[in-house]
Amino acid sequence: MDRKVIWGLKRKEILAVLIFYFVFATLYYVAIWITSGMRGEFFDLVSYIDSCGLQYIIFLLFTIPIWYLIFKQLRSISLYKRLLIHIVTLPIFIFGTQQVYYSIADAVDFGHLEGSGSVWDIYIPALLYLVQFGIFHAYEYYNVAQQKLRMEGELRQAALKSELAAIKAQLNPHFLYNVFNTINASVPPKQEKTRQLIATLADLFRYQLKASKKELVPLSDEIEFVNKYLELEKARFEERLEIEMNVPKALLGEMVPPMLLQPLVENSVKHGISNTLKGGKISISIFKEDEKLKFEIADTGKGVKDKKSLFGRGVGLSNTQLRLQKMYQSQLEILDNTPQGLKICFAL
Repeated sequence: MDRKVIWGLKRKEILAVLIFYFVFATLYYVAIWITSGMRGEFFDLVSYIDSCGLQYIIFLLFTIPIWYLIFKQLRSISLYKRLLIHIVTLPIFIFGTQQVYYSIADAVDFGHLEGSGSVWDIYIPALLYLVQFGIFHAYEYYNVAQQKLRMEGELRQAALKSELAAIKAQLNPHFLYNVFNTINASVPPKQEKTRQLIATLADLFRYQLKASKKELVPLSDEIEFVNKYLELEKARFEERLEIEMNVPKALLGEMVPPMLLQPLVENSVKHGISNTLKGGKISISIFKEDEKLKFEIADTGKGVKDKKSLFGRGVGLSNTQLRLQKMYQSQLEILDNTPQGLKICFAL
């Protein structure tokens, strides 16, 4: 029953709407029957069921496009603006359904209210509209609230796992630094480049331990961390790796999740540059657009046809995708780069 059928609707949700219309139509028919009985008039049961059924089918057919507009096409705009749209759609629903129903009823010889009684064919559709769309908005609010609760729960679990991982990593961090210092001291003075690489590697581990304790860090720290990582990769690839960094100084104070860029840059190195003999260039661009911080990591490697397969090749992309979804409801986009290679984009 939970399987989605159309427009993201589940079977049980569609069934609930149909039951709602059946109950509302039945109550409407019973009210007319009781009212008519008090006037001493006799109505044919079958004809009234037919006429009520026809009227509520028309109500449903008018409801569908209005619901699709407000809850699908315009779901990204604020609730206040969507509620204002009802000022236009409510009269369309009331008078549109009335005219269509009267036209069909006259054509097939169904009875309908006339004279002063026809005011009920304005009041009832208006009431139905307000009730059903009130329920739709309340149900949407409930689903959003439940989704937020689930996401908060998952984030708490992820935070707990990260905290446990950080505790494990900090059992004896000085031992790790002492090892680096010992190795550094044993390197002959002539191997200054090797000393520098070891020091850079130590800085990477130090930043990882520091980042495990924080939810957000300045963008400048992330850029410095990525530069140190690329410094080590540059020592390996030498002239095969070209690096271009485009980050305005005005953005360096922006707060971002730690360890967000490095896995993506590593992916570009691993799947882009390392697979080509001549190497290539990695470009990192960060800019502000529409009040959002946007990131682009591009490489000039061979590229990948099946881009979805990249998420199954390692934990870097998958973990970053999960973090973006949970924290910012954002997605990683993997696009073709020009003239070749891949470009990874996301926004915070």
